[in-house]
This record gives sequence, C-alpha cells and structure tokens, in this order.
Amino acid sequence: MFTGIIEETGTIRGISQGRDSAFITVGASKVLEGTVKGDSIAVNGVCLTVTSLTADSFTADAMPETLRRSSLGRLVPGSKVNLERAMQAGGRFGGHIVSGHVDACCRVLSITAAGIAKIVRIAVPEDLSALIAVKGSVAVDGASLTVTESGTDYFAVSLIPHTASASTLGNLRAGDMVNVEADVFARYISHMLARTGGTGYARKQDGLSMEFLKENGF
Repeated sequence: MFTGIIEETGTIRGISQGRDSAFITVGASKVLEGTVKGDSIAVNGVCLTVTSLTADSFTADAMPETLRRSSLGRLVPGSKVNLERAMQAGGRFGGHIVSGHVDACCRVLSITAAGIAKIVRIAVPEDLSALIAVKGSVAVDGASLTVTESGTDYFAVSLIPHTASASTLGNLRAGDMVNVEADVFARYISHMLARTGGTGYARKQDGLSMEFLKENGF
C-alpha cells in the first residue's frame, strides 16, 4: 500500500523482457534506505517487488502483461520515474490510499497554465471516468492528486510547483502516456453496486444501495 507522495525520481538503467518474464533496474537513493529483497516499491505508480539491490539501484520483476498494460513498457534506459516505498504503519499519510494496481494507461490531452499551477487534462475510458470525481483523489504515475474536473471521457488535475518539480509530472507533454489509478474506495463501491444491481438491495440484508449511500451523505 502506498500514499501517492513521491519520495524521489529514479532513472531506468535497464529493462529486459522475455516471453514469460521481465526485469527492470532502477537507479535510486532515497527509496533504498531500509529496503530489503521482497519489499515493494511503486515505479510510476506500479507496485513492483524488489528482487536484488546494489548501493545505488534495485531490480524488480515485472510480468510482461504489466509492461503492456502500463507506461512501463514505453520506458527506455535513461527515463525518469516516480518512486515511493510502501507505506509504514504509523507513518504520515500525506496523500490517499494507493494500491499500485494501475487501472489504465491514459493519454495526456493538454497542459495549460493557471497562475502558478498547471492544469493537466487526461483522457480516460468511460468506465474508469465513473470512478473519478471532482475533489476526489486519483493517482497519476503514482502521484496522489486532487481531481479538478471530471467528464465522461476525461479528467483534470492541478499541479502545484512542488509536485511538478518533485516528480516526473512537471515534464509531461500533450500526447504522453501516464498510469492512472482510481481511488480504491470508489472501485469497491462501484463493484458492490454492480453486484447488487445498484438499487433495491435491502438494508435488512446489510447490503449497499444508492438510496442507502444518499441517506448517509455519499
């Protein structure tokens, strides 16, 4: 589990992909502190398991499917990536709950200036847009961001200067592909509503319905 607060940007040193396996080596420093084999590190929002370490890098296994379904498959040696270690119990929770399981690899539509901030609009599939709400949380390449606009096929976030400089997001351009993960709570609520048909699931059955959510402020 992660919080979406990027600890540092690392550098891809190598990616090797076979038919049934793939390995990613990332140059880093901060995220190596206290890290041992078997620990989880989010790379551009994708949860990967560390398989080996050196003084200034780590290597992680990745399923070929992971590379195909995320932006990791587009990386090359020298690419910059956002890195975050799995959160520790008792640590500060500065972002939101991020699982590291990417919902979709999406295209940046536009980037416009708004005072000191940058407004980034990102295209998303309609089924994913239903999980992204204005003022809610979303992870973009692993960074926890607040949604400022939400449509049927896109959403927008506002990048403050600190986020832009402390992550790879400050270098985004229109047409770039980014990993998007919806708020895990939205995903679970959507799943439960789909399983119950969305309405008419009797409260006496301890079920969840749209009426129940509305009555309780959701």
